[in-house]
Amino acid sequence: MDRSHEESVSIEISGCSKEDARIVFDTLCTCFESDRGADDVPQQLHETRPMVWLGTFEVTEAHECPAPARLTSSVEADAQGGYWAIERLRTTLDSMFTVRELSSASGDQERELHVRLESR
Repeated sequence: MDRSHEESVSIEISGCSKEDARIVFDTLCTCFESDRGADDVPQQLHETRPMVWLGTFEVTEAHECPAPARLTSSVEADAQGGYWAIERLRTTLDSMFTVRELSSASGDQERELHVRLESR
């Protein structure tokens, strides 16, 4: 299928340590173009308040994806994007992590996916 326009997915990561958030983002950054720079390291800004980290990934072209580092615990990810882009992201995540779908919602043009990622 010819993709003449870019397909991007925005991802929110939560429910995990900043180290695990970084593993997921670093892994996705090697697979796809992203708005996150290599020095864009997730920070824990507050001791007790839950943190949410955001990234946008352009999933039209996937690069070679490495095996990710092991996660210390599960990571929750919320993704939003077009149907094709979400499917592409899901396939990529499935190849690297154990993915448990918690919920999904579909709109006219957009799809939301809420998953829990764990090390394989």
